[in-house]
Amino acid sequence: LSIILHPNLEQLPRLTMVAALAVAQSIEKLTGLEPAIKWPNDVLIDGKKVSGVLIESDVQGDTVNYAIVGIALNVNLDPSSIPEISETATSLKQVLGREVSRFHVLESLLGEFEKLYQALRRGKPIDSEWRRRLETLGKKVAVRCGDELKEGYAESVDDEGNLLLRCPDGSMVTIAAGDVTLRA
Repeated sequence: LSIILHPNLEQLPRLTMVAALAVAQSIEKLTGLEPAIKWPNDVLIDGKKVSGVLIESDVQGDTVNYAIVGIALNVNLDPSSIPEISETATSLKQVLGREVSRFHVLESLLGEFEKLYQALRRGKPIDSEWRRRLETLGKKVAVRCGDELKEGYAESVDDEGNLLLRCPDGSMVTIAAGDVTLRA
């Protein structure tokens, strides 16, 4: 699913938050499952990825020309049919043991996204529910930022949704984007 938006510069970094939370809330409303969010953009059920979010944007100075929110959601996928992801991915069908209507998923997801995006545009806070679902917080993590690997304790997130990583030397690093791996 791709959604083209025209947010302002202040709203842009929160679009990942809006999209991941919309996915989690729509899954919960449709199925009763309680998805978690792995910072910054993955939605998990029972520790396995069911959805991912990607934001592409064009920004010139202080102007956001557009932002494209991409949402991938495994609805009726059989992860065992793709060996590379069978250990780390799941689908609604796999968790529920039955087919799920893609139409109902799309309808629910768009409804949740619209509510959250409009709340963001009106300046209403949406981060408390997003924070509540973040399974990354309080855990040891490794974060890959380009060629750099940072390890530490995922202590918190700031108001922009950036990860606050407590490094082994006690320093705090703010991370805007990266690929997170949970550590034992």
